[in-house]
Amino acid sequence: MKNLVKLERTRLDLTQSQLAEKLGVSRQSIHAIERNKFNPSVTLAIKMAKFFNVTVEYLFDISN
Repeated sequence: MKNLVKLERTRLDLTQSQLAEKLGVSRQSIHAIERNKFNPSVTLAIKMAKFFNVTVEYLFDISN
């Protein structure tokens, strides 16, 4: 599953640690999600989409 988490994070000029703190997860989780090594839970995916003010479908491409 491809995602645009890194793109959105850098658009807001946030570090992985800053984003992790805002979402209540570890920096390692953000790193793994950005590298497509870990798929977030549905709850976290929704939380991320709301934080970035985008849709889950935009943020996470499940077609691949």
